[in-house]
Amino acid sequence: MVTIELTGRQEEILGIVKDSGPITGEKIAEKLSLTRATLRPDLAILTMAGFLDARPRVGYFYTGKTGSQLLTEKVKKLTVQDYQSIPIVVNESSSVYDAICTMFLEDVGTLFVVDKNAYLTGILSRKDLLRASIGKQDLESMPVSIIMTRMPNITVCEKDDLVIEVANKLIEKQIDALPVVKKKDSANHLEVVGRITKTNITKVLVDLSHDQLL
Repeated sequence: MVTIELTGRQEEILGIVKDSGPITGEKIAEKLSLTRATLRPDLAILTMAGFLDARPRVGYFYTGKTGSQLLTEKVKKLTVQDYQSIPIVVNESSSVYDAICTMFLEDVGTLFVVDKNAYLTGILSRKDLLRASIGKQDLESMPVSIIMTRMPNITVCEKDDLVIEVANKLIEKQIDALPVVKKKDSANHLEVVGRITKTNITKVLVDLSHDQLL
């Protein structure tokens, strides 16, 4: 578990607020023999990180939450739209050969298949294309619609879904990516507006380690 590392002075501030809160910034500065201006960055960090709460004309309160609890809360607020990537799509009439070329040129592990109206109809994985390549099939004449995974066997997500829920889907289904979709009409046609992958999930961890989510 990644935890937020505090400086020695920030730890001292937390101790003072725990013991004496609610307490104003001026009083905290007095106890540390520092100026209010010197403490302002530390108080801002502790408040933004969720360790402290501040109320006008009252002062600072200790929230009582640990770094791990605060981190968990932050992760549970992240949505797909914060981390989704641009989707790579192919038309369902495209050949398997063209799909293989697209996958390698775009350096992705999953392609989303759409119809002439740009609605999602299928998904192609590396395994699907590898399976089709084994044998004597004419890959240039074989359409991807023959080998793709079709609805309703496609797991999708929407931009407002939580990242942690999508991560669970990736693990549960043992897949590399999900299409981010938007419903277009009453017939439940789905437009692909993004993709969320294991790489995107890894970026969340990197941002956490660099305190980018404070």
